[in-house]
Amino acid sequence: MVSKIEYIEELEKNEKKIYIFPAIFIFDEDGITIEFPDLPGCISCADTLDEAVKNAKEVLGLYLWSMEKDNEQIPEPTPVNNLKLEQNQIPMLIEVWMPLVRHEMDNKAVKKTLTIPQWLNMLAEKHNINFSQVLQEALKDKLGIKDYKHN
Repeated sequence: MVSKIEYIEELEKNEKKIYIFPAIFIFDEDGITIEFPDLPGCISCADTLDEAVKNAKEVLGLYLWSMEKDNEQIPEPTPVNNLKLEQNQIPMLIEVWMPLVRHEMDNKAVKKTLTIPQWLNMLAEKHNINFSQVLQEALKDKLGIKDYKHN
């Protein structure tokens, strides 16, 4: 049997822990747009600079996590001094700690639809069975995963 922590540690052995990519913050009358020139489609927006930095970290982490899951090649970041900027733009290096992003995304609840016989559903409801908990416990047992309790 493998514990949850051992499973996560094994997954992260060969994965990069920190990524730092340049973002371009574009200031307009209606707010701030954040773009990552090396990552087409990795875009966010905000009303304030604080919110823009927070949103930039979030979108970068999710974008890179998605690329990792799809086994896509993550490009090398462009040096900040090579960026072509316009008057209303400033560059900023955005750092993301991927073990945290991976943990949050891997532990995000997902909805599953399943089918069981009516008589079993009625009996389980009569006994106040938590279907999600039972399914999680059964899957862990079937996969040989010991539950990890964080202190």
